[in-house]
Amino acid sequence: MRLNQNILLLGKKVVLVPYTPEHVPRYHEWMKSEELRRLTASEPLTLEQEYVMQHSWQEDADKCTFIVLDAEKWQAQLGTSEESCMAGDVNLFLTDLGDPTLGEIEVMIAEPSCRGQGLGTEAVLMMMSYGVTKLGLTKFEAKIGQGNEPSIRMFRKLHFEQVAVSSVFQEVTLRLTMSEPERQWLLEQTSHVEEKPYRAGASEPRSQPALRTSHPAWMGV
Repeated sequence: MRLNQNILLLGKKVVLVPYTPEHVPRYHEWMKSEELRRLTASEPLTLEQEYVMQHSWQEDADKCTFIVLDAEKWQAQLGTSEESCMAGDVNLFLTDLGDPTLGEIEVMIAEPSCRGQGLGTEAVLMMMSYGVTKLGLTKFEAKIGQGNEPSIRMFRKLHFEQVAVSSVFQEVTLRLTMSEPERQWLLEQTSHVEEKPYRAGASEPRSQPALRTSHPAWMGV
């Protein structure tokens, strides 16, 4: 999605930046993991195919993708490449032609050292806030593998409710409708987030804090 290609979102634990060619090699290394491919329902791609996918997602109007950076590493390692700070990705899919206010959300914390620290939770909150304020979304869905209890718990903590179970795909669907109280709660949870200009490979300032088909919504938060 071109709409988010020139912005950076700075939170407390994560920094969200657009998915650019700089990020593809690390992303490709992540997706060599059979576990990650299973959890994200992804097929193995060559590096060349991964670059093609990145370009496709950048141009697609119905896919909004941010790479999740570890904010602590990003702030501390002035001058280093973003690739060394990458933790995962977070996505919104706007594919329901009958309801343009519905977005399917997913997050993947692929870097093992970044899991279990709340990065996925903040990334989801920041992406939801972006969806509400910039994309006009009022409803969110998350599709999660039935055995992924940590993911299900996380989304329930974020006020999602289970609405469907698929025995065929072995996944559950959770949904959140943004009533006015829910909207206000979300905006309060993300009131610390700063939006900054983004330049690929040189996201600044660091010193002052202030593609694939849809896959299951969470891995390793």
